[in-house]
Amino acid sequence: MTSLDPTSPCVIDSRALGLQQRAGSMITVDRTVPAPERLGIALARVSAGSPVDLELRLESVMEGVLVSGTADVHVDAECARCLEPMEWDEAVDFSELFVYPATDARGAVVEEPGDEEDPLPRIQDDLIDLEPTLRDAVVLGLPLAPLCSEDCAGLCSECGVRLDDAPGHAHDQTDSRWAALAGLVEPDEQ
Repeated sequence: MTSLDPTSPCVIDSRALGLQQRAGSMITVDRTVPAPERLGIALARVSAGSPVDLELRLESVMEGVLVSGTADVHVDAECARCLEPMEWDEAVDFSELFVYPATDARGAVVEEPGDEEDPLPRIQDDLIDLEPTLRDAVVLGLPLAPLCSEDCAGLCSECGVRLDDAPGHAHDQTDSRWAALAGLVEPDEQ
């Protein structure tokens, strides 16, 4: 396990907040951090380095520190149907329990076998890393297929024109399987 950088914007020092293993204490923290790299999905993303406003509530419990709060982010996206650029502000709620490291009877930290399927994040040297929790909350909160409007018609599959900008847009298509029948029609009937 690598050690955390205490100067990283997404790392919180529980000692500085007075939360080290005293169950029942609680503190609120408001902080603005730069968005980490690759925060998003295919059509919706938060630009790296853009401000993320965090409103956090840190509660010391017996097992560790419960961090809950809201992250306000600015989302840049493309419509899934017409690929027009769009943007909006999103508030994402999250809650995560960061557990204290396991200790032996003397209070020394012991390594536990990593056989848990989905282990809880751990507090390392009294430091809490919010970046994975923030990433999970934001990515899961973004729509997989954002739409500029519910009735967006999308793009023409033949020429790529945006159908909302071209009402009545159509292409004359003749199915090649029916081409032989076209010769049966009189020229004046066409």
